[in-house]
Amino acid sequence: MSESVNYEKIMGNFRRHGFEASFFKTGTEAAGYVASLYSGRAIGFGGSMTLRQIGLFEALSERNLCVWHHRVYSTEVKRMARHCSVYVSSANAVSQTGEIVNIDGDGNRLTMTMFGPEKVYFFVGKNKIAPTLEAAVHRAKNVASPKNALRLGAKTPCAAKGDRCYDCDSPARICRVTFCIPESGLVISIPASSLIIVRIGTALSTVPLRHVFSQGTLQFSQAISGREKDFSSKLRAS
Repeated sequence: MSESVNYEKIMGNFRRHGFEASFFKTGTEAAGYVASLYSGRAIGFGGSMTLRQIGLFEALSERNLCVWHHRVYSTEVKRMARHCSVYVSSANAVSQTGEIVNIDGDGNRLTMTMFGPEKVYFFVGKNKIAPTLEAAVHRAKNVASPKNALRLGAKTPCAAKGDRCYDCDSPARICRVTFCIPESGLVISIPASSLIIVRIGTALSTVPLRHVFSQGTLQFSQAISGREKDFSSKLRAS
């Protein structure tokens, strides 16, 4: 994406579709902005190299309880993020016309950005901006997904080279769920979403930490509620 891209026009298109939209020159500025908005909250993270690259987890963890399966890897942790009141994610692609495209292996990130949290933030680097919805879908399918499959070591045709989608039926494919947020009534269902556009390059290809987290979802939900209140009380007293 050229530096001459009209960010104001892009943000205007997203605003017409029901989003709040902000632009930052660096990922550090974007992370700092969102971190300044919250304290004592439970914040869930979607899988994203962009979020890792800009240091969002570290920025938010200073004053909040953050839940991210990139830090403690298990499907259970993904489920635990459902109990958070704020959710942060990236996108596989966005269009200049104001649509977001994401592809997931199990849909945890997509469901959280559609409904549940009080507030959802999408952090999008300039490399993910495509001119049209069709081009955004193409990028998500043929650029972002193969690179993610390669990074994760998936046993799929696209992971062999990380070059494009092969429309495979592999049990290990990471593109089981595709979701586009277009100019439609669907956007009305997520009025509390914000698009954060930052001028950063290609995301880092760091392999997530893989551990097992055994605490049950209900227990974690109760723990989040209790820790949010305790954290908020301590912050107010400080």
